[in-house]
Amino acid sequence: MITARAAHTFEPVGRSVAAARAFVRDTLQGWGFGDVVDDAVVLTSELVTNAVVHAGTAAEVVCLRSGDGVRIEVSDRYPEREIPLQSSGVSMGSPDREGGRGLQLCAALATRWGVEYSPAHKHVWFRLDLPERQVGTRTAGPSVSTELLPLADERVRVAVIQIDSEGAVSAWNDDAQELFGYPAKQIIGKPLTDYAAWPHTPGTSTGIVEALRLSRWEGSYGIRAADGRVVPVYASHLRVRDPQGEPSTVCLLVRDDERAVLATPQRGAAPESGHRADGQSTDPFETFIGSPAPDDLDGLLQRTVERSRDMLDGDAAFLLLATDDETELEVRATTGLPSARQRFARVPVDTGSGRYGTARMPAVHEDLTAVPGAVPLLNGTGMRSVVTVPLKVEGRLTGSLGVAAEGAGRYSNEEALRLQFAADRIALAVESARLGELERLRRGSLSFLVEASDLLAGTLDRDQTLALMAQMTVPTLATWCAVYTIADTASEPYLSYVLHEDEERIDGLKALLGRIDPPEPVPTPGARIWPAPARAAHEAALEASVRSLDDEPHHLGSGLGSTLTTAGSVGGETVVLPLVARNRVIGMLVLGKPSEDHFRQENLELAEDLSRRAALALDNSRLYSERMAISQSLQRSLLPPDMPEVPGVEVEVIYRAAGEGNEVGGDFYDLFTIPDGAYGFAIGDVCGTGPEAAAVTGLARHALRLLAREGYSGPAVLERLNNAILDEGERSRFLTLLYGELRPQEDGSALLKVVCAGHPLPLRLRQDGSVEAAAEPQPLLGVMDDLELYEQTVRLEPGDVLLCVTDGITERREGSRMLGDDGLAEVLKGCTGLTAGAVAARVMRAVERFAADSPSDDMAILTMRVPEPHRN
Repeated sequence: MITARAAHTFEPVGRSVAAARAFVRDTLQGWGFGDVVDDAVVLTSELVTNAVVHAGTAAEVVCLRSGDGVRIEVSDRYPEREIPLQSSGVSMGSPDREGGRGLQLCAALATRWGVEYSPAHKHVWFRLDLPERQVGTRTAGPSVSTELLPLADERVRVAVIQIDSEGAVSAWNDDAQELFGYPAKQIIGKPLTDYAAWPHTPGTSTGIVEALRLSRWEGSYGIRAADGRVVPVYASHLRVRDPQGEPSTVCLLVRDDERAVLATPQRGAAPESGHRADGQSTDPFETFIGSPAPDDLDGLLQRTVERSRDMLDGDAAFLLLATDDETELEVRATTGLPSARQRFARVPVDTGSGRYGTARMPAVHEDLTAVPGAVPLLNGTGMRSVVTVPLKVEGRLTGSLGVAAEGAGRYSNEEALRLQFAADRIALAVESARLGELERLRRGSLSFLVEASDLLAGTLDRDQTLALMAQMTVPTLATWCAVYTIADTASEPYLSYVLHEDEERIDGLKALLGRIDPPEPVPTPGARIWPAPARAAHEAALEASVRSLDDEPHHLGSGLGSTLTTAGSVGGETVVLPLVARNRVIGMLVLGKPSEDHFRQENLELAEDLSRRAALALDNSRLYSERMAISQSLQRSLLPPDMPEVPGVEVEVIYRAAGEGNEVGGDFYDLFTIPDGAYGFAIGDVCGTGPEAAAVTGLARHALRLLAREGYSGPAVLERLNNAILDEGERSRFLTLLYGELRPQEDGSALLKVVCAGHPLPLRLRQDGSVEAAAEPQPLLGVMDDLELYEQTVRLEPGDVLLCVTDGITERREGSRMLGDDGLAEVLKGCTGLTAGAVAARVMRAVERFAADSPSDDMAILTMRVPEPHRN
């Protein structure tokens, strides 16, 4: 059953939102519905905002009271505007958006809600039920002995005084006459301020006039009685209005020592439960924020600014958190302001001298137009009056809370005091949530850096390092990223890599950065702002828009759209971090945000840590690439040039050097011409692998060619090579070598003279499939001074094959098994009738299949085969 109704229409102007909040607040408090006032004001604010701001029409607010709750209706005159029904599956928007949250809040806060339509209006309504209580009981205290009860006169008198909108007394009951000595006819029509002895409150300028204008007030002051003395009283004020809409204030007064009659019981929690008799939390933090409180920092901050705005009937509110050094404040939550542009922006704590130039003290600005820039966050927002208060924990500044209004002179020290009380209630909770967020960010940052370090350490490829740098920053730290590299101190920065979270924008971003000068390579650590990309993007978009004016609208191609898209993606904040390694700037890491977006300080600090690791990884990849190029160039110089064709003999070589990136190791081979139509060939193995072994390889190969072409015999060539190796001193390494001279014969055979100095014996495969050693073992080189070597003669008949290998072939292992000479012989037996190339390939395939692991030693195979004559 509807027991009371209040309605008001608000014009489509920004101030109407605050007026609607005040209307609902005063109405519900006048009805005694203080338990649901906060939720009702929040919901009304959102729905009226939708009507007067978004829909652009007048809004009618109707409050309907019933015995167990209140129903509030907000109507606008824009029925064509579609609103999703409660049962509809249509999404009601994202909670992160500044607007469009009215229906979401209704669903979250209201007992019931819905949307109703008429031919000319649309009504969005919600209902809030009063909390259930025991019948007839609001609060109750324990039973106590008579001696502990408050002392009162024989009769407790309660003065009931009503004050009209002008501040004059309009009603004066008999108890008031008994307490103060004035008859009603003497005092009615006179201002209460003429009789009130109001205590002065330093710093707030709160007086009886201000107290009478508050919707509810309770406290102590004095009334000057007819005999001239001041009677201390305890008063409870309630502001109401009559059916015609005229406001007045009802004041209940008792003697101050009888205040227990009127004083509201303290709302402190009981030690055991922390709850009142009606089961609701008495935590002053939840009294302001509401229950349940948000469990995340952003939600808590957003709820705080919304409740602060509603509490002071403001048009906007904001909350900033202080940095660790308390020199700057970072915008973390706003309402009524362009939050997308302002979020995470920073302003200094101290902007000037005096209390109004610092965020460490409460401040009230009656008109910001008189002091431009006093509150940098509000520049260009249309706000004129603002009240700000600090958030402090144990005397340390942790943040700043502010409420602003579009009109001038809206706030005084009274509002500052109220807002400061609210700030004190939530400061500790905000700081606790902030520290929790910092701890989560710290752990996330450590995990991110550990993973980044592992990825960067896992490659020495320059291009892959550049790609990893960009992929780790986008989109985790930035919307787009560019990496500039500097080859040496005399080189200009070069754009090496570009990445955007939207792959379709990479080409446009690369083209834009290619048109502007690269950032200056400054070794100073830390991120610095680089405005050039945003400026260039803006100019490019402006030029494209001007050119498009000359085109027909239907002729506008994708060029303008692409340019504007690129401008939007680059138009935000852009920072440059130097890549410094070994005291030299080797490049720059550029991170960017889309239009009107800013970087968080925590992300910049994380990016700085990443840039140091990335710089070292990039420099290591550069050094590795340079050294690898040098090493491979030197190794290629050790490989023999193109081998000569030997008439009547097939020759095939397979060579595999152990070690990543090695082209030459300790094993080597060679085939070259010597005088008298003969050919020298060699296959050897230097102790060890890698560059050190390759150095002896080069010595052996060049010495063999030189000595053989001088006409020395095989033993003489190896003896002189042995002396040359020993002359290397500590750098010398022993060498196993199979050297021989090959002379094709006119009958189709081939005559070989070989010396096997400590090398695996060459194997001869005959046409009948038999395999035998083709030489005898002799001492290896590089160990003894005096060697007595001799050569042996081998004749290869048509169809015969001579297989020469290094010990990387015969010593191939799989666990305790080794291929060995016998295993190699078995493989060779199955190669009858194959060409030299086929024999070498089959042997290598058998070696690779013998074990699953990659070879750990160099391997070389040299096969020679005398082909059979063709038969007609």
